[in-house]
Amino acid sequence: MELRTLKTFQVVATHLNQTKAAEILGYTQPTITMQMRNLEQEIGHPLFHRVGKKTYLTPAGKVLKQHVDRLMACVEEMNQALSRLHEPHGTLAIAAPEYYWTHHLTTLIHTFVQLHPQVKLKLVSCNSGDVMRMIASREADVGIVAGKQRNDDLAFVALDEEELLLVMRKDLHPDRDLSAILQKHPLLYKESYHLDGLFDRCMEEIPKPMTVIESGSEEAMRQAVLKGTGVGIISGDLIEEEIRKGELIPLHRFAQTLDTYLITRKDRSDELTIQAFVELVTEGWDEASETT
Repeated sequence: MELRTLKTFQVVATHLNQTKAAEILGYTQPTITMQMRNLEQEIGHPLFHRVGKKTYLTPAGKVLKQHVDRLMACVEEMNQALSRLHEPHGTLAIAAPEYYWTHHLTTLIHTFVQLHPQVKLKLVSCNSGDVMRMIASREADVGIVAGKQRNDDLAFVALDEEELLLVMRKDLHPDRDLSAILQKHPLLYKESYHLDGLFDRCMEEIPKPMTVIESGSEEAMRQAVLKGTGVGIISGDLIEEEIRKGELIPLHRFAQTLDTYLITRKDRSDELTIQAFVELVTEGWDEASETT
């Protein structure tokens, strides 16, 4: 049995009118009649009978229609599944530190949802180390991180580089050298600075501090410095407003930069949904930072 013939039967059996079926399918009525006659010969049972001017399904016709309805539903489901291979679909899990959600990703996610409403998003906020772990273990599909570490399974796409500053609250700044300041005030830094040795390289540029405090959140670190907890190594972009207002003052501008990367697994780089998000982020990263 050909699917085309079974589809014709389904339409005829639904409307019980060959003329109507011919209009729906774009066939001539003789073509419809020939297909139904051939189908009856193939299964060995009549499918329709007429009483006066009305057409009815025979018992064989009713049985066949039940099975054809299920078959055509399955074929439609298959066609829809195949069509999704040509466009983003499914679930996309995105992991990133809170800073990136606040300053970049909110705008990009809004655009992605408008472009691909059929994709279900899962958004995860965590530190850069956990982002890399989640991507490597397939718990997340795409991630944004500050810094990177060697991992042959991951692909890194550079998005941005930010100036790193050593800052403290202005009213706490004494008239003394940097070495004395670092002996008196704790040094705060973000844990992700360890990922690619960034923290160690920064330490080569300044005197050794007496006390260090590691933070998982750059925002928490910013607040701590503003409250006078200590001095901090912070992205210049994050504290641009505080420096402009004179609330924080730079004690040192590091030669090292804080690099931002988009990461995925290399063996998933050809997945359409991931490709669509990567393309949006790489093209819109700078613009998104300006609109937040």
